This record gives sequence, C-alpha cells and structure tokens, in this order.
Amino acid sequence: MPMGGDGRGRLLHLLDISARDGQVNWPARVGLVIAILLSVGSAAIVTLPDLPAFERFDCQVATAVAGVMFLAEYLWRIWRAPLLDPDLPHARRRYLLSFIGLVDLLSAAPLLGLVMPELADTLLLGQLLSLFKLSRLTPALSLVATVLKSEWRALAAALLVMLVLLVIASGVMYLLERGAQPTVFSSIPRSLWWGIVTMATVGYGDMTPVTPFGRLFGGMVMLLGIAMFAVPAGILATGFATEIRRRDFVVTWNAVARVPLFTGLDATRIAAIARLLKPQIVPERQVVVRRGEPADAMFFIMEGEVEVEIEPPVKLAKGQFFGEVGLLLDTTRNATVAALTETRLLVLDRADFQRLMHQHPDLKARIEAIAAERKR
Repeated sequence: MPMGGDGRGRLLHLLDISARDGQVNWPARVGLVIAILLSVGSAAIVTLPDLPAFERFDCQVATAVAGVMFLAEYLWRIWRAPLLDPDLPHARRRYLLSFIGLVDLLSAAPLLGLVMPELADTLLLGQLLSLFKLSRLTPALSLVATVLKSEWRALAAALLVMLVLLVIASGVMYLLERGAQPTVFSSIPRSLWWGIVTMATVGYGDMTPVTPFGRLFGGMVMLLGIAMFAVPAGILATGFATEIRRRDFVVTWNAVARVPLFTGLDATRIAAIARLLKPQIVPERQVVVRRGEPADAMFFIMEGEVEVEIEPPVKLAKGQFFGEVGLLLDTTRNATVAALTETRLLVLDRADFQRLMHQHPDLKARIEAIAAERKR
C-alpha cells in the first residue's frame, strides 16, 4: 500500500539534520554526532598496543553500532534523493558519486571488518573519514571546500612557482655540497628532501650544508621559503574573507526581502539596501536607544521583540522597525527602546538612511506614512 503524503513527509525528515519549519531536528543531529564519536574513538583506541581483549571487544561493538547507524543513514539518503527534487534527473546517481556520498559509503564500510578481520586495518580509514560528515552540521568544512574551489587557479599558480624554486634550489645545493658530502647530497632527487624541509622551515637536520657557500645559499632558501608559503596563505585568507562576506550578504538579502516595508521591491533594490545594513545582536533587557540621545540610526527587527517606552508602551516584533522619526525630523530620540528578548537587528545609520531616502522616494513616502501614524 503506497505511503501517504504525511507518512512520506515524516519518513523524509526522520533522519534529516537540517531545520524544518524553523525547528532543528536535534535527535538526528545528536545521533549523528554520537555515531561519529563512536566510529572515530573506536578506530583510535583499537590501534593502542597491548589493548586488553575486553576493550578490543568494546571497540568492535562501538564500530558495529556506528556502522549500522551510518548504513541506515546511507540507505535513507539513497531513497530520499529523488524525493527532495523530483525534477532533478539522476538524483540518486548524483548523490552516490558525490564526495559526501562516497564518505557516507566508506563510513559504513568498517562493518565488513567485523566479518572479514583481514580488512579491519584497511577499513579504519573509513571510520576516520566519518569526520567529514560533520560538514552537514557546520558550514566550516563546506566553507573550506568552497574557498579551495574558487581560488584553485591562484593556488595552483603559487604551488607551481614553489615547485620550480624547489627543484632549482635542490639542484644548486647538490652542486655546492656534493664534493664535501658525496653520500648525503649524492643526487638531485635526494637533495629534493633537503629543499622541502628547508623551504618549509622545518629543518630536520638529517641533511645540512657544511660548506660556506652551501650555508649561505641555505639561509637564502629559508628566507625564500617563508615568503613563498605566505603567498598561498594570503590567497586562502582573502578567499575566506570574500566567501564569508558573500554568505553574510546573502543572509542579509534574504532577511531584508522578508521585511514588509520592502515588499514589492525588485532584487536589485533589495541588494542595494542590504549592502547598507549592518547586523547587531542585542541581549535581553538591554536598551537599544534612549530618549534624548542623538538619532544616528534606524533599526529593523529580524528576530526577537522590543518595547518602546511610551504611554502606553508599544511592543514591536519581527519585520517591524523603529528609530525612523528622529532621522526624518533630524532631532533627538523621543522614546527609549529596550529588548524584551535577545533581538537580532539590522542597523541603517544616518548617512546611509539619507542616501536611501534620496535614491528611493517611494520608500521614503512609506516610512513617512508609518512615522506619521505612530505619532498620532
């Protein structure tokens, strides 16, 4: 008998760790974290020398529990793939061949090691790879992947330059040191090891120059290595900053688009407004603005609730705004506003407010009409 829409929906979200209708599926998230801890922890403990038999058995039990949980999740995601987007062809194949799909498969693979002990050591890698499943809980790992994907050309160019300098530096050191240390710097391939540890400023000491020119050149390579490793570090830092700004902008854009005041504005105008707004989180019971202070900003409420201390007091919630009267009249604050709960705001300062009103007369008319109604 086919599963009804409600039953399918419940099964669809049974193991879903994402938010649904604003609520996070905490049981699924906690279960995933427990399975990862069991898998990685047992993989690490089982490698300890002289491990007692009963502890080894406990590790096998933990591996089995985690493996069953991962296998159930893997099968569920295969079944779920076409249900998430029926219009996407080959949804199951796309998931199976994706990086996270392969990680899901390899995370469940250690179950084979319980019935085929000769594969247990090899399948330990699958247990460690389960750490990548944390990317579904936090954007940090996906952020790294996105930055590497967007900056791969610059990183490849920097690594190519480093490779060229590595080969040249190893060749020069071979020519300078082969007479004094024929068994140490016996060839350019062997000298590459010296080049790697020197440019990385690790310096294991197993291959060191002894001639004056060799030491002078070695010092130059060390300094060059510091400079060269700073290049990919700078590329990654810039990439991270750019991607974080882009994601913050997307979040702000979505938040602005949900504000009733901006209903009907096209995407270009919403984007222009989003660039002007700055996020601010106000703790519970903290005053946002005080009566008599200079009016220097307007505030949009994204989450939470505030109270305007007038007679009688007025409560404002998500989607509403305050602080516009002082900016329109170019005067001081006429009321104190305090957060009733932890409140997330978007702040539009005076200069940006004036620019926005000048560029969007229709938006100015809306704000003036609301402000006039509030003053009654």
